Amino acid sequence: MNDAPLRLGVLDIGSNSAHLRVADLVPGLPPMPVRSVKSSVRLAEATDLHGVIGRPAVGRLIAAVREAVAAAAALGVDELVPYATSALRDAANRDDVAAEVRAATGVRLGFLTGEREARLTFLAARGWYGWSAGPMLLADIGGGSMELAYGAGREPEVALSVPLGAGRLTRHHLPPRPPVPKRTRRALRAHVRSVLHEATAGIAGLPAPVRAVATSKTFTQLALLCGAPKAKAGPYRARRLDRRDLHDWIPKLAKMPDEERARLRGVKASRAHQILAGAIVAEGVMDVLRLDRLDVCPWALREGIFLHRLDEAVRGRAPEPFPEQRPMTLRGASLRAVT
Repeated sequence: MNDAPLRLGVLDIGSNSAHLRVADLVPGLPPMPVRSVKSSVRLAEATDLHGVIGRPAVGRLIAAVREAVAAAAALGVDELVPYATSALRDAANRDDVAAEVRAATGVRLGFLTGEREARLTFLAARGWYGWSAGPMLLADIGGGSMELAYGAGREPEVALSVPLGAGRLTRHHLPPRPPVPKRTRRALRAHVRSVLHEATAGIAGLPAPVRAVATSKTFTQLALLCGAPKAKAGPYRARRLDRRDLHDWIPKLAKMPDEERARLRGVKASRAHQILAGAIVAEGVMDVLRLDRLDVCPWALREGIFLHRLDEAVRGRAPEPFPEQRPMTLRGASLRAVT
């Protein structure tokens, strides 16, 4: 890698939004943020019972990708990594949607597997906390899935994904509007624990982690709800989520309408509807893995991709493709795949 920084854009198509994050990558330094552009796509809520994403959401997605490409070109991005997580990855019409996006924008969306997400997010957390974190457990709650990873090194020994996303569980297990009856909460808790007990059998037998880490908007908002410092305190302030505090909030959230939840500390209106399911999953993973608290890491999947690409640049390697995805170079407003 020469002395000039590599300006990388990472476009994350999630359940609720399309989020472009641009950073300069320089050996020996952390990713240096340049700009962030976020657009609402609401793919999860536009997915029907058959797993088909509706037409209005496809239109929102195309508009969001166009906006991201224009912003990346204006910022002089060298490479763009566009990928979709579980909301689009698991959709019944994902290939048709991806083809429409490519035809309309020139962007070929990749699909990260859940395991790949877990590995890259673990890399980000290891980059943030360093070797002093020791054997580390990672948990990340998305809209459609939850990723878990464990390891003592830079790469996790165990990385897995389970269908316990906050949006998915809200749609399939909770009523359209609160209040949520106690029996319904109990049924969801039982389902979450059943899935986790089976999925984490390989983690449960490993040495206890020195540090248990949480990433994602869901964990961040739950930590704020339970009293963690707000974003204005800066990224270096410690933020933690305590299991006992979270346990006390669950019955309160179950009684509140979305409008009241959105007025709570740290809870955004766009995520108020699914915050209860997220809290039940967060409590579940802490119970099943016997964790009293989780440290909330400000770095997550996008930063993991930045670090992964920086490693490749330092080693002088061409970009390693993710499953069904290749980085793209920007030349003005045009795109072409990196070979």
